[in-house]
Amino acid sequence: MENQILKLLGRADYAPANIPELLQQLGLARSRQQELQRELHRLEQAGRIARIKGNRYILPREADLIPGRIRINRAGKGFLQPDDSAVKEIAIPENATLTALHEDHVLVRRDRPESKNTGTVIRVLKRRRTKIVGTLQKSTRFLYVVPDDPRMQHDIYVPEPRDLGRPAYVGDKVVVELREWESRNANPEGEIIEVLGAPDEEGVDMLSVLRQYDLPLHFPKTVLAEARAIGSQVSPRDLAGREDCRAQQVVTIDPDDAKDFDDAICLQRFSADQWKLWVHIADVSHYVKPGTALDDEARKRGNSTYLVDRVIPMLPEALSNELCSLKPGVDRLTKCVEFLLSSDGRVLATRFYPAVIHSQQRFAYREVLELLHRQPVGPIERMLHDANELAQRIRRLRFKAGSLDLDFPESKIRLDEQGRIARIERTENDISHQLIEEYMLLANEAVATRLMGRKLPAVYRVHEQPDERRLREYREEVLSHQVPCGNLTKPAEVQKLLQKLGALPVGQALKIGFLKSLMRARYDVKPLGHYGLAKPKYTHFTSPIRRYADLVVHRALFLQPHNPAKSLQETAEHISDTERNSADAERDSKDVKLFAFLKAQLASGKPERYPALVTDLRNFGFFVDVPGLAMSGLVPLSTIEEDFFIYDERRNQLIGRRTRRMIRLGDKLEVQVAKVDAFKKQVDFRLAAKTGERQGRSGGMPPSPNRPAVSSRSQQQRGGGWRRK
Repeated sequence: MENQILKLLGRADYAPANIPELLQQLGLARSRQQELQRELHRLEQAGRIARIKGNRYILPREADLIPGRIRINRAGKGFLQPDDSAVKEIAIPENATLTALHEDHVLVRRDRPESKNTGTVIRVLKRRRTKIVGTLQKSTRFLYVVPDDPRMQHDIYVPEPRDLGRPAYVGDKVVVELREWESRNANPEGEIIEVLGAPDEEGVDMLSVLRQYDLPLHFPKTVLAEARAIGSQVSPRDLAGREDCRAQQVVTIDPDDAKDFDDAICLQRFSADQWKLWVHIADVSHYVKPGTALDDEARKRGNSTYLVDRVIPMLPEALSNELCSLKPGVDRLTKCVEFLLSSDGRVLATRFYPAVIHSQQRFAYREVLELLHRQPVGPIERMLHDANELAQRIRRLRFKAGSLDLDFPESKIRLDEQGRIARIERTENDISHQLIEEYMLLANEAVATRLMGRKLPAVYRVHEQPDERRLREYREEVLSHQVPCGNLTKPAEVQKLLQKLGALPVGQALKIGFLKSLMRARYDVKPLGHYGLAKPKYTHFTSPIRRYADLVVHRALFLQPHNPAKSLQETAEHISDTERNSADAERDSKDVKLFAFLKAQLASGKPERYPALVTDLRNFGFFVDVPGLAMSGLVPLSTIEEDFFIYDERRNQLIGRRTRRMIRLGDKLEVQVAKVDAFKKQVDFRLAAKTGERQGRSGGMPPSPNRPAVSSRSQQQRGGGWRRK
């Protein structure tokens, strides 16, 4: 029926029709009216058709309507990512979002003229989530819930909770089921369906994150039963049709706390100027078959989620940490990409086949980094030295081809036994990470090339070119700092700029600004290429234990069947959604721990000092990036007591009226926490007092032509192509 409806609505002589008229035009009996209504509702929610005045139906483009996913920032402004990838992002003013919430599927009418590239939400097609986590509050007349998500700026009115198994007190964290919300001029209403407990009660902070992002704590029994039935060892019958690579010097390199080892490598010299490289990837598709409960649950989850205190795995641990994990000293099944490489890193030939391996050793990144800085001992260490040298040659070729250097250091929070922050570790993208990164990128590209060459249906990792309007705005920002900047629609000019920024005090702050102008990477059935990596052919193949996309690609490459119940396009859209959901949950899980950590500092009266980077200046204060906390925040001018600072908009700097001290973009300062607002999820800082001064005095920087180099920040790469946990 779907094809019939779309064909009818697409006819040149079609006039918008209501349901009775559609029944007649489609030649359907009246008894099928409910069936037609259900199909129309489904197509409307999917954005394939639009319902207009008089409950008549039309194709969206005929009414200048654009369906898509809306993303809302903390200021309330929306950005529509259209369903049609050929349509550019549309900005939605704060007063034009209707009742849309972050990540809702909406229908937008584009404003005139089109050059404005703005629009108005006219209908919410489907809510991304209807369960909202927040804090219960009480006014003189009614109860209401303040949402945890600062992007939802309306409180939710709720009746007195009942039959929940535990009482709800003012100040408790609760879960609200949102009812229909038609007008943004009235507050939404809902019903409390779960009481999580007091915010400072042990475990409630993380439980709030789990509920907010609808992350499951357990696997269904049927899924666990299927995983158990597979067994715990590779059996002789599993080896049929596989190349035996168990004699190879295969090793894995992962974070020190990893348990799900997706990938392994082996490198051997083939001739005087050629190398053989084997990239082995866990063969999850051998165990997880389409149509099974295991596959349905893996697709539903979309990916593993790495919260600050736990992992929500895509697959049960019997598979993710055991049978599929490429652990040392045991036989494991893989899908292998075998490369013949020239000594300068060019791909000469590739082969793809199922294999069995017996990993020789499991390395942590820090171990590899240490051994790469000394003479090798034994054949495995010599192999890793060779692998590093070859990886660096491949890396140089990649950047020569136009790949952008968008790496930032990452920060990892370590918790103590009570779930409080014990320390925050900084992870650099050093040569131990790059060794594995380059080989995984190579494999992903080779697989995409094979899929496209054979026209096999699959999903691709795509990172579209940034919006030209955003690039123009960013270019103006760069030029305002007297930094030469060419036409940023040309990747070569972007490379030149990023290279310049690496040597400037203001560079790190401007580099962060560039990241914000980029599109977010996603999955699509169309191979649209990867802008950041400068690869026209790219997919995800190397992490099937933790990404459903890679499992789909394994099936496509080796001609295995896909999930028959869902189209590849539906799957691509779904796993793009789950990836964003997981990224938001991971960020929020870090934030709740950081907020508690900083609140404790404030309560102690002895807040720590942190190096910070000035990333933006306004007339009310300046924003800083604090690498030691992996977070950003505002330093309000009102917290600087020793001077009155004036914002010079033309020079984009703050000047102290009395001291003439200047604060400029890219300045390196020391800050201390001043205020933590858990409701708004915001942290304010103050300039750290100089040694011997009372807290609150300014540590502003005097004018200097030779300001110190900037600090780094945690990775914010939008559209990151290859990323490991």
